[in-house]
Amino acid sequence: MTDIDAVVLDDPVGQSLRGHHAHLARRLGRVTTYLPEVATFAAVPSEPTNADWEDLARLLGPRELADLFSATATPPETWAPVFSMNGVQMVAGPEPIVGSAPAGAAIVELGDADVPDMLALANLTRPGPFWRGTVVLGAYVGIRQNGALVAMAGERLRPPGWTEISAVCTAPHARGRGFASALVRSVIRRIVDRSERPFLHVAADNAAAISMYERLGFETRRRVRFHGYRTP
Repeated sequence: MTDIDAVVLDDPVGQSLRGHHAHLARRLGRVTTYLPEVATFAAVPSEPTNADWEDLARLLGPRELADLFSATATPPETWAPVFSMNGVQMVAGPEPIVGSAPAGAAIVELGDADVPDMLALANLTRPGPFWRGTVVLGAYVGIRQNGALVAMAGERLRPPGWTEISAVCTAPHARGRGFASALVRSVIRRIVDRSERPFLHVAADNAAAISMYERLGFETRRRVRFHGYRTP
């Protein structure tokens, strides 16, 4: 896959909402966002006008979160900053590492019936935004011990030719057993099997996660800034 194929990753939210996730989108003019129960991410043009910001404010409603994810645009000063965090976007090389579950643990498919447990694990570990409807974005897998969900990973954004790996998390008491690595490898296999390429985002200061992804064949494509604002 050539570098030009990765251009869609400059706008992963917009590319997903205009394509594979179009059925999960709300639109007004040139702006778009996910259904609120699915994700808070919103997409604006690369050079948004005042009219675009006004449309996004109308689409979201007053004093709602506009999560611009990795977009380079910054809204008007009347939009109150909510968060800002440096991150990196990583892409899998031509031969990412795939594999099976670690000894003594079975990887299971997660679905609607597992959402309460997935929400509880996400609230405990804070892997990034995860809502009740997030599970519809793609396939999710997990590891259970004594019936309890202790680790999970899945798919999120879907720009053309790519799938983002997300919600990678492990309960504190289950860490150090290779669960996260095994789940990521499982998701990689699923993505590669449908002739797509994996990518992901991670906080820039999460050295342990970056190191794990590098061992699995990922490399940093670009540095990004995750940022969100409150609409007027």
